[in-house]
Amino acid sequence: MPVAVRVHLIDGTYELFRAFFGAPPATVNGREVGASRGLVRSFAALLRSGAVTHGGVAFDHVIESFRNDLWAGYKTGDGLDPALSGQFELAERVSAALGLAVWPMIEHEADDALATAAARLAADARVEQVIVATPDKDLCQVVVGTRVVTWDRLRDRIFDEDGVRARLGVDPASVPDYLALVGDDADGIPGLPRWGARSAAAVLARYRRLEDIPRDGKWDVPVRGAAALAASLDAGWDEALIFRTLATLRTDSPIDASLEALTWRGPDRAALAALCDELEIDVPAL
Repeated sequence: MPVAVRVHLIDGTYELFRAFFGAPPATVNGREVGASRGLVRSFAALLRSGAVTHGGVAFDHVIESFRNDLWAGYKTGDGLDPALSGQFELAERVSAALGLAVWPMIEHEADDALATAAARLAADARVEQVIVATPDKDLCQVVVGTRVVTWDRLRDRIFDEDGVRARLGVDPASVPDYLALVGDDADGIPGLPRWGARSAAAVLARYRRLEDIPRDGKWDVPVRGAAALAASLDAGWDEALIFRTLATLRTDSPIDASLEALTWRGPDRAALAALCDELEIDVPAL
């Protein structure tokens, strides 16, 4: 094993969604498999590149999680296209057959698995860098200097700490507070009235945490409508704390995120051949 390695952690749920909306649909024996076919090609290309020596993929095995008990409006699987939801199990099998470690999350979410793995691997002296492959701003909170970064594969953009500040206007540690104020439509977090990306970034760049924001609106940063924003924060304080909890990723997910477990040793060729036969596609070269 190399003295220092780079580990790739992949947001499988995002990749499946991207494949579903980006790859052509295809039906085999009455089952939609187009996204799973796209995932085979996409992950195989990544592995062929030679960049991945250690990799894990996290999926939301079910959409609901412990967060649904904290906030009734949190995201659910309601309205999810059955043609997409029916491919989650296939996507997990694709990843495993390609030789990647797979974390199918139930109580926690895929993002929690990625945050857990990032934290554990960053503490391993053998790891040079952890690359979290996702465009989601939620995961900007796991970024640490240039040691833990996020990677938007579609746009081929890397976000280190400076990149997170340029993207959101706040430090990685303030991302949950930022999302509590601004909200996150994808996760069903509404945020607080009047707060937008600019105001939240300006205030949190100065005060960092919700608790440190003066409740009277007498802030030493220029923010338009400070009094109204402060009133909104005061009125929605309890909700803001809940929203921050929803946006805070867990780093204690029950997964094996050891460097040994993530070592890529090549595909499971028998499983991959069987799966490609099931999907009616050629086995990718690896």
